[in-house]
Amino acid sequence: MKTKQLFLLFACIGMAAFSQKKGQSIALLDKDLSNFDIWLSIPHSSVTDLPEGTYQSDKMNSGEPIGLNNNLKNVFSIIEENGEPVLKITGEIFGCISSKASYSNYHLSVLFKWGDKKWEPRLDKKRDSGILYHCYGPHGRFWNTWKTCLEYQVQESDLGDFIPLGGNSAKPKVGSPITDIRGGFKEEKRFDPNSEVYSEGKGYIHAASEHDKPHGEWNLLEIYVIGNNAVHLVNGEIVMVVENARKHDGTILNEGEIQIQSEAAECYYKQLTLTPIKKFPKFISKNVRFKE
Repeated sequence: MKTKQLFLLFACIGMAAFSQKKGQSIALLDKDLSNFDIWLSIPHSSVTDLPEGTYQSDKMNSGEPIGLNNNLKNVFSIIEENGEPVLKITGEIFGCISSKASYSNYHLSVLFKWGDKKWEPRLDKKRDSGILYHCYGPHGRFWNTWKTCLEYQVQESDLGDFIPLGGNSAKPKVGSPITDIRGGFKEEKRFDPNSEVYSEGKGYIHAASEHDKPHGEWNLLEIYVIGNNAVHLVNGEIVMVVENARKHDGTILNEGEIQIQSEAAECYYKQLTLTPIKKFPKFISKNVRFKE
């Protein structure tokens, strides 16, 4: 075979391999949490057995957070279940794992279930966690705990709801991301896939429907992101569409880090994968009306 033909053959093989690798799923959880940093906020005053001098408070939005990569009380850990890594979050101290890389145009998929323990300041409230995406800015900008971001809510009976988190702990304060959500929001803020009206996605926006499994069972949570549009799914059902996301200054918000919250409830995540995509899959394009 001639040299030129060999060159073209190897070039084509190389391009095919690169293309295949580029579209493969990335497993984000490993035994060392090597793809993430850990951020812990201010321990509630009820937390015990902390190092002497650790700042504690009943208020989470003022004071000195524990900070970066100081995983006190092993709030975040990897356990093994049936030979695979599972992220265990005790919830005892507010915080998050935060991806070291930023991502755009992807399908995020993860299995999630609740544990039994709850902590102050949410002992009498619903169990709570969350997947934060398109995170940007410094750590702890919201409640000294999380970055400015878009939130896929993970809360009992509220999987897949949407919350834009701003920077209420920043000085000066930073506004929340700006989004468009289909729905009139006259009686309540709820995504309505059949509405002809759009509202600004401020505050807490309820999902169109609830598909939680019973306590202790695994739920499939998914986020599809193309550009600055995102679609939330719970156990295979489309429950929220977030469109035209912009940062607080009006610039396009189409990429960022991923954070998973510790928020006073024991919970577990496994099979956290990220798959690069170039467009929404057909079942989303068929069932979602995006703003023209």
